Amino acid sequence: MSTDFSRRGLLGAFAATLVTAAPTYTQAAGFLRGSGDIRRYRASNPRTGEKIDIIYWIDGDYVKDALKEVNWFMRDWRRNEAIAIDNRTIDIMAAVHRLTGTTEAYTLLSGYRSPQTNNGLRSKSRGVARNSLHMKGQAADLRLTSRSVAQVAKAAQSCRAGGVGRYYGSNFVHMDCGDVRTWRG
Repeated sequence: MSTDFSRRGLLGAFAATLVTAAPTYTQAAGFLRGSGDIRRYRASNPRTGEKIDIIYWIDGDYVKDALKEVNWFMRDWRRNEAIAIDNRTIDIMAAVHRLTGTTEAYTLLSGYRSPQTNNGLRSKSRGVARNSLHMKGQAADLRLTSRSVAQVAKAAQSCRAGGVGRYYGSNFVHMDCGDVRTWRG
């Protein structure tokens, strides 16, 4: 009987640990709570000269028209193609921005990339993944000039909501809503 109790106790403790330790998308959204029930995305794109400063979530709902603007802003500028950017990616970017404590807009270096653009970049750089989440609208490469790569990456990692790549030489941080992982580029 004590063996059965111990086994149940261990299994229960193990299951509770898995639930607690499992990285979830909701952790990124949790960092956004208390922000007046709004979520905002601010960025500039040096390639297109465009800027965006938009509230895309209000009182528990995404604003469809605002998301369409984010999708277009984060398009593959080389081919002028846009897809739906994963809302989780947008939430991660907003959470990280809030955690860095700056009002400076992100500089967007890369959002969505078409397969053709991704393949072209892969042929020139070994740092471009064959199955990049950029091609699914699930990743962004961002810079904040007022914060170091380490500071932005640390904020992104604290969300435990996706991948975080540190690119010190190019001065940007990759954020995505894929598996939780980190790397240096």
